[in-house]
This record gives sequence, structure tokens and C-alpha cells, in this order.
Amino acid sequence: MTSLIDQVGLRNKLLANLTPDLFALLAPHLSQVSLEQEYLIETPNEAISEVCFPGPGVVSVVAQTPGGARLETGLIGPEGMTGLPLLHGLDSTPHECFVQIPCRVLRIDAKDFREAVESNHALHLYFLRYAHVFSIQVSHTALCNGRFTIEQRLARWLLMCHDRVDREDIALTHELLSLMLGVRRAGVTTALRDLMIFGALVIHRGTIVIRDRTRLLGAAGEAYGTPEAQYAALIPAKAVKAAV
Repeated sequence: MTSLIDQVGLRNKLLANLTPDLFALLAPHLSQVSLEQEYLIETPNEAISEVCFPGPGVVSVVAQTPGGARLETGLIGPEGMTGLPLLHGLDSTPHECFVQIPCRVLRIDAKDFREAVESNHALHLYFLRYAHVFSIQVSHTALCNGRFTIEQRLARWLLMCHDRVDREDIALTHELLSLMLGVRRAGVTTALRDLMIFGALVIHRGTIVIRDRTRLLGAAGEAYGTPEAQYAALIPAKAVKAAV
């Protein structure tokens, strides 16, 4: 006999903020699993098989060209979910979606998720709100890549990771940061050094430790905050009512 997932104490905010009657539409189909680093959730141009609602951890969405150029366009953690194309009636994406920082997730089969949102308008609208917030994050990333310094972009990215994990230490390599920010490794090294001198972080054997979040916020400036404010405004706790 399969036991239902209890909504009380869930680490994924998107599920935790659902009203119980809407959560009940998903609960019979949810299962909890641990996903390791580099686990591929979505493969470019292949059918999406599952939707994941992460707990503390980080999932990356990476855009790429046919020639192999790659750049991270968005982060997903306990505030969100994967599988957004399903909300728009699509079954695939040209982007790659994989686990960057290991996490436990609540997972639901794509077919069961699609049937749940198609059967309840309020549930569908709720997840579309998150899809809108995620699109703001993606557009803000494009703005930051074009208008802000590497140091500001790195500070923003570390803040976003810090928002999504439950600790101050984050295991990250210079190579990974280079890919995520779309800059040379030397640029990442310089930016990390500057943030260390500023007192915002320290580095120990490939692990970045957030030492002073306030200083990190100061270093990021206007590069950080707009998508986060939109999430708080559009997805407040228990904001959704069941459809009549």
C-alpha cells in the first residue's frame, strides 16, 4: 500500500504553500527521492518524463547551441519546480536541466502532473504564477550578463544558491562557476578574490563559505532582488483557493 506524502513540514515551498485540497490532487502521485550531482532531469528535445519539486539544493537550467556553447539561464531550488513546458501544453524543451547541488525532491510522473493541472484550473494558474516568476529570473539573468560586472554577477549567483541551500558552505569549482557565468576561469578567480577581500566569503579546498551575506548583497547591488521580490509578491503562503 502506497502512503501519501504529508504536506506538513515539506521543504519545497511551492508545494507547502498550496491549500490542502489542491495539494491532495498531487499527493497520491508524489514520491520522495534523493538526486545526486549531475543527475539529468530534462534532456534537450526529449520528452519530459517527470516533474521535480526540490528541497534544499540547486537544479540548473542550461541553454546550449548546436555547436556546444552552454550557459546557465536559471536556478531552481525549494522555491520551485522543473517541467515548466508541461504547463504550456508542451512535452519537451531545448534546454538541459540537471542537479548542480544534490537534493531530495518530490517527484511526480509527467503524465500524472499534466492530468492534475488539466483537471483543476486553480492548480494550473498557481503553477503558471511560478512559471512567470521563473521567466523573470531568466530575463534578469540576461540583463545581468549584459550590464553588470563579473563580480556583481558572481555575488548574485552565490546569493541565489545561498537562498536555495540550508547551509553557508557550498561545494563549487572554478570550472563550474565559469560555465554558470559564461566567463573565463581567470575572471571567476579574480571575482572570488575580490569578494574575499571584501569580507563576503572565504574559500576552503573547493568550498565557498558565505561569511557575510550583507556584504555579499552589497557587492551584488541591483543585480539581485527583482525576481526574489516577485516570488514573494506572487506566491505568498496559502494564497490559492480551490476552484469551485
